[in-house]
Amino acid sequence: MPSSTPGATREARRDPEAGPGAGAILRTVDLVKAFRGRTAVAGVSLTVGAGEVVGLLGPNGAGKTTTFYMALGLLQPDRGQVFLNGEEVTALPVYQRARRGLGFLPQEPSIFRKLTVEENVLAILEGLPLPAAARRERAAALLAELGIAHLAGRKAYTLSGGERRRAEISRCLATDPACILMDEPFAGIDPIAVQEIQGIIAQLKAKGIGVLITDHNVRETLQIVDRADIIHRGEILISGTARELAADERARALYLGERFRL
Repeated sequence: MPSSTPGATREARRDPEAGPGAGAILRTVDLVKAFRGRTAVAGVSLTVGAGEVVGLLGPNGAGKTTTFYMALGLLQPDRGQVFLNGEEVTALPVYQRARRGLGFLPQEPSIFRKLTVEENVLAILEGLPLPAAARRERAAALLAELGIAHLAGRKAYTLSGGERRRAEISRCLATDPACILMDEPFAGIDPIAVQEIQGIIAQLKAKGIGVLITDHNVRETLQIVDRADIIHRGEILISGTARELAADERARALYLGERFRL
């Protein structure tokens, strides 16, 4: 299989494993990345299917953030490939991956603080070929779907952590993504808001949207994922369901801890 690097051709190539019924929206193949001679990621392959919630977990420095950013397009791999809906996107920048159905929810606040909640969603919809009335209708539908229609006129800087997260997810959904990468979605919010965000992720799953989550809140993440990959020293240590990971001796010894319980 030919390698895709920053200097590689931008001609679209199809995923050889993305035949009818394959179901993978996002797939990475043997991703490798080194910084100043130190290998951060050493051949990581992962998949996210339609309506599947996958966790990408691991200790600090294990390579999960680097892998996450290569899948998103914020970093180029030294070797390996990234496929989105069966098309190779390894050499494509973030915005072109977004146009092909890849959404991103960053850990840092990503809304415009001085705009209202509705204006924040409309700002994303401005980039779509829709008439103004259709954009307003779409924004209203998204806010209702996320349970924040009553906050439409509120300035973003007045929102609580959980409300802000809902507004950010509504912005992410504005482009109708097939797969969303969520970076620390449970960071900085209270336990009730965590449960609300878990419920929203379940709604995304029910709509057939694939979700890849990386988060340090392991228990909260494992409560919502269908399966998870644990990275250790740049390689996938183990993959499995939450119960399989919790029972695995290597996962407990190197990451979860011996006292970990779901």
